[in-house]
Amino acid sequence: MFRLFKKDPAKQLREQYAKLLEEARDLQRKGDIKGFAQKSAEAEEIAKKLEEIQQS
Repeated sequence: MFRLFKKDPAKQLREQYAKLLEEARDLQRKGDIKGFAQKSAEAEEIAKKLEEIQQS
């Protein structure tokens, strides 16, 4: 019953990951390859954290 009010840390990371991927996509479409690479790297870091949370 109390789990209902407990926040899911993975949910926030998934939302942040999706947002970063969208930003990276938009940068790539504009031709900003350096920005795309940076956002993609940030998204990969979030993905690693997400995997760690899901495994534990």
